[in-house]
Amino acid sequence: MEIKNKRVVVTGAASGIGYALCEEFHTSGAQSIVCVDLNEDGTKEIAEKVNGLAVTADVSNEQDIINVIEKANEYSGGIDIFCSNAGIGGTPMLLETTSEEWNNTWGVNVMSHVHAAKHVLPQMLERGEGYLMNTASAAGLLSQIGAAQYAVTKSAAVSFAEWVKITYGHKGIGVSCLCPQAVRTAMTAQGAGVAGVDGMLEPDVVAKDVLDAIENERFLVLPHKEV
Repeated sequence: MEIKNKRVVVTGAASGIGYALCEEFHTSGAQSIVCVDLNEDGTKEIAEKVNGLAVTADVSNEQDIINVIEKANEYSGGIDIFCSNAGIGGTPMLLETTSEEWNNTWGVNVMSHVHAAKHVLPQMLERGEGYLMNTASAAGLLSQIGAAQYAVTKSAAVSFAEWVKITYGHKGIGVSCLCPQAVRTAMTAQGAGVAGVDGMLEPDVVAKDVLDAIENERFLVLPHKEV
């Protein structure tokens, strides 16, 4: 899908990959960018930088996602590309985690994608065109040492993206799934998703790979080529 003149939503926009995605969409000529994050100040900062709309939301909350889509529709008349990018890490080892931590990680890393697809697909299917980009992780393809809930939820995120592609690809819906190893973000600064990983990439490099994948309708986005 061509990026120019497209209406875009990016979650996890206040920092890291999401921030870089907003910048790259702006540089590539997107018509509008709705920047979504729980971090209100960071969201306002990037929205101002790309002349977009800032929306504060908890992506694990279905009603918040519904509100994001409604605000995006009001702002730009629809959504062409939805980048469900927000994610969180997890407690290092299985025996140290609580059920609450599992549920929280599942909500952000999996259900955010489900909520987005459920509520944005109807308008895309009606138009016969649309694009979903879900951020997962190489840990979702290969697993990793430590952070059980991170690896498991990222694997589920990959599986859900595959399901959407299989189910709706023939109806004009493009899907990409981003699976990087370590990227220099606030999450990896805390050690999430980087156990045993070399070759930290900058978010802007990853963002360029994502836009290239969208333009070429490539499902797996693998910025770390060794994956």
